[in-house]
Amino acid sequence: MTKGSVDTSRRRFLTRATVAVGGAGAAVALYPFLASMAPSERAQAAGAPVEVDISALAPGERLTQEWRGRPVWIVRRTEEMLERLRTQEINLRDPESRQEQQPEYARNELRSVRDEYLVLVGICTHLGCSPLYRPDAPAPEIRDDWTGGFYCPCHGSYFDLAGRVYAGVPAQLNMAVPPHRYVNDTLLVIGEDKGEA
Repeated sequence: MTKGSVDTSRRRFLTRATVAVGGAGAAVALYPFLASMAPSERAQAAGAPVEVDISALAPGERLTQEWRGRPVWIVRRTEEMLERLRTQEINLRDPESRQEQQPEYARNELRSVRDEYLVLVGICTHLGCSPLYRPDAPAPEIRDDWTGGFYCPCHGSYFDLAGRVYAGVPAQLNMAVPPHRYVNDTLLVIGEDKGEA
């Protein structure tokens, strides 16, 4: 090699080596950043399906279970409650549950897989308050035509015993029905769709 000439093969080698070392360094530096964006074990557990024993739930009672940081209500409806539900359609904003607030298997008059049990996210669809469970009827202090359900005193929204919203109140949507399935007569899984194992 003469003085003043450039060794291009050495230059290519050094360029490639620099790019390789720089790329490895960037990957090492980027790993903690990407790892911090992954959900924690606690967050993953909070989103996991939850098993609920419903064997002790008496007719007319409500059980609350937390799932994904939200209260999920399981209500065991009586025959009388189910009969009262069938008289409310004229007062409801979305009686046929056309809005996407429930899985397809709960898109029915009772918004449930099993008539007796209602599974709802216990949050008002207006501004996220937690409505009161008021299964008693009549209750003229709530409404003249009250047949039981959920009343949100924060802004005056009403929902029937299937979580369907009344017309003319601030809330625009029915209460949400989370994905759920029954393992057997006494065990409910919240967070898995019917048919999932």
